[in-house]
Amino acid sequence: MDDLTRMWISTIPALDPESREVILGLDQASADPAERMVCLLLNRGHEGEDGVFYLLPDDLAARYERSGDRLAVTVTAHRDVLAHDLAAYGEELRDALDGLPRFASDGGELVVLLRREISTDFVPAEQDGEPQPVLLLDHVGGPVGPADPARLFESGDASIAVVNATWSPEGAARHTPS
Repeated sequence: MDDLTRMWISTIPALDPESREVILGLDQASADPAERMVCLLLNRGHEGEDGVFYLLPDDLAARYERSGDRLAVTVTAHRDVLAHDLAAYGEELRDALDGLPRFASDGGELVVLLRREISTDFVPAEQDGEPQPVLLLDHVGGPVGPADPARLFESGDASIAVVNATWSPEGAARHTPS
């Protein structure tokens, strides 16, 4: 499955018909254990507007990176938070956690759950020096395309989680449009 069916730039009319967002599609029944782990962590969200959940940076975080015409998003989680939540699930997900890429941060060890990228000239808007959040659209039923989020969200077949984002240190100097 290519990133165009997994990540896109679009509007969610029910949220803000004027704002373009970076959206990552997540299938709750995915064959990818890391994608299913992201969906499990969405249960830690705090409900805001109808159907929209906000996640704390300690639960899930996103990082933008720009390289030429490519915009990438990496979704990370604290390994200990994820390990705690996976304790109630089968060995497949717990074993998959051990194989995920890791790196140290100020808050402890992080694991990389997803990395997706697309070709676009879109630059995420900033407010108070922080880039706009990434939206995670979780649903069941395989890949979705750019035309599907509004329909899925409005029909109640998907929910949206808002994940805080930062720029990667490597991409921070390159994200400002010239």
